[in-house]
This record gives sequence, C-alpha cells and structure tokens, in this order.
Amino acid sequence: MPTFTVYTTDPCPYCSRAKALLKARSIEFEEINLARDPDGRTELADKTGLMTFPQIVVDGETLGGWTELEAADRSGRLAELIG
Repeated sequence: MPTFTVYTTDPCPYCSRAKALLKARSIEFEEINLARDPDGRTELADKTGLMTFPQIVVDGETLGGWTELEAADRSGRLAELIG
C-alpha cells in the first residue's frame, strides 16, 4: 500500500474532512500538523507549489487538497492508488 501523508493546520474543516474520508476508506496516513511551524509551511509550499491545507502526498507525489482527494475518491482514482 502506498504511503499517505496529510499536511494539516488548526483549525481546518477541510483537513478534518480529508482525514475522515481516508479513515472511512481504511487508508492509513501520517498527519503532519504545521499549525505552529512556519518553516514547515515554507518547505511544503516549495515541495507542492501550494499554500493551502490540507495537502495530501502519496508516495512523495502531491495528490492535492480536499477537492482533489474528494474528486479522486469519486472517480475511483483513490481506489486505484491503494490497489
């Protein structure tokens, strides 16, 4: 199974939705909360090119935020990612 990393911040309703969807699909993930880590936020923006939360990274590749995760779930891409 691929490695999922979810970058979050506080408070963030979309972060909560993303984590709930992954849990509902029994997908294990590592959460990295950058609420009080400005350097981590900069590193994430450099890595993904995005400044919004959440950011979901799958095996080092950026999937995107909540909108992209939800779209991947609806289209079946998420199921394909987890095999």
